[in-house]
Amino acid sequence: MKQLKDQKIKFIRMLTRRNWLLRCSILINVAVLLYLCSHVLIGGGNFALGPAYIISDESMLKPPAQYRTHIPAHLAQQLRQEEREALMMQQQQQTQAEQQQQPHSSVVLKIQENGISVQEVPQQQQQTANQNQQQDQLLLEAAGRDVDNNNNNVNVDDSRFDVPTETSQGSNGGPGNNRAAGAEVLYQDGGAPNGAGAGLLNASDIFSTTASIDLDMKLRSLLNCHDRDYEPYIGQRGDFWVMKNYIRAEHGELRCHETITYTTHADYTFLDNLIPLLERWNAPVSLAMHAPGTDFVPTVNAVKYLRDCLPESHLVRQFVTFHIYFSSKHIPKNVPKYEKVLEPPFNCSLPAPYFNVSSSQLYKTQKKLLYPVNVGRNIARDAAMTHFILASDIELYPNPGLVHKFLEMIVRNEPVLQRKNPRVFPLSIFEVDSSSPVPRDKTELQELLRTGKAIPFHKRVCSSCHGVPKSKEWIAANETDDLGVFHIGKRVGYFVHWEPIYIGTHADPHYDERLSWEGKSDKMTQGYSLCVLDYDFHILDNAFLVHKPGIKVLKKDPKRAMLAAKTNQLIKKIIYPELQVMYGTRKGCAV
Repeated sequence: MKQLKDQKIKFIRMLTRRNWLLRCSILINVAVLLYLCSHVLIGGGNFALGPAYIISDESMLKPPAQYRTHIPAHLAQQLRQEEREALMMQQQQQTQAEQQQQPHSSVVLKIQENGISVQEVPQQQQQTANQNQQQDQLLLEAAGRDVDNNNNNVNVDDSRFDVPTETSQGSNGGPGNNRAAGAEVLYQDGGAPNGAGAGLLNASDIFSTTASIDLDMKLRSLLNCHDRDYEPYIGQRGDFWVMKNYIRAEHGELRCHETITYTTHADYTFLDNLIPLLERWNAPVSLAMHAPGTDFVPTVNAVKYLRDCLPESHLVRQFVTFHIYFSSKHIPKNVPKYEKVLEPPFNCSLPAPYFNVSSSQLYKTQKKLLYPVNVGRNIARDAAMTHFILASDIELYPNPGLVHKFLEMIVRNEPVLQRKNPRVFPLSIFEVDSSSPVPRDKTELQELLRTGKAIPFHKRVCSSCHGVPKSKEWIAANETDDLGVFHIGKRVGYFVHWEPIYIGTHADPHYDERLSWEGKSDKMTQGYSLCVLDYDFHILDNAFLVHKPGIKVLKKDPKRAMLAAKTNQLIKKIIYPELQVMYGTRKGCAV
């Protein structure tokens, strides 16, 4: 009996031990399943691991606060897929090892403020830390391979729009080459991170690119635009020879949705405006240069000087694409091929070719040629690779940060942007006196207006030409963090002769190339076309342009007045009737 009793006791103890082991095994399996689920959520872009954070829709709309190298959208998607596969495989191996080596360890769940994760009891905390470190290493290795193999791909926050420092070399072996690998990068908010070169990543960088990836994907979906080529091209445009993409920027090819191009025109005597423009714009510029006859050589030399001889030359190399055009009756004696145009380099010990040069010294002036302003405008516009373009004048400087805030506004796609009418986004324009700095934001602008050091553009020359609907209310309204539509106006009534400068697209009507700068009214006919086509003018609340310092006053110029009278007759008798046939008429619209 005693022996039988002892056997029963042993049997009960064995059952108790097995039940305890079974319970532990079930707890382990449940914890592992929760751990895997949390990583699946991480792979979907909703949570960040360990010390990272939840990425909300609100935070996606904010520009990244830290310095980082960005990854193109399609590479980031591939990285997330590789990350999920690597983590799943590693977790399966880890689960098997735990079950074999430590079958009795217990697991607890911890709900963190920034997401859900699984942590083991203190005996296994070191093991978890090592596991996270291995995961980060996997991400770094995968990202490094993809960045090295795909450094020509792009997205909204592409490193091509991070401004290189002066230490990066310009391309003398042919324009349009991308920045050399490993070149140091000066980020737009001030400096490189601890001297790190381009292409270096860490795990938090990869997670933080989700915001720019999301912006890129939404822009691509909303705009549904088509990419354009970036090849040099020589062709004729009416009476003009055009060398498109003659000296190309180092940003290379652009995707149509990723940024905005500032399109403008000039002769080489206006190139002193390029650096202050770039310092505020920090995005691609398409610049059409009028260079007939002997103006060609100083024009090319001025471009070389800007690209190589200034502390800010990296901005010119990175962002500006130069096109050159001239009349077929005034062809230069020698026109180098695009791959040779930058050879030999300019002697930087010489003064700038545009320094202390008056318009009377130009070949154009000596030959009594008119400046074909609208030919230059259209060349620069047509060459832009982006969907959105700001067709402006080189002496008009935008407020900094405009590009990113505008694209964020487009992505928000608020009801005001969902109207069916075609639209453009006019910018209010101002002048400041020669002793005042160019304001960087609306608050600074309001102070200058209050003290009389700034005035609305052309207020003393042609106030109705640039009068903006609700301008007084715009000036009185306080500045806000985001960009938005302040008012939707029309080019009718008091504003029937409004010549707005705006962010538009390639779908907008071109400028009439029969009009010249000297004859004035060069944008009037295009404004009429916009009116007849029932365009909405979405006036932006915190965006503006400021003319190069110096307030303009009306000066009598009999010769130009005579040309203006001839232009008015050309518009009235020829161009206006053509526009009525091509676009029709609409009540309230006038040239």
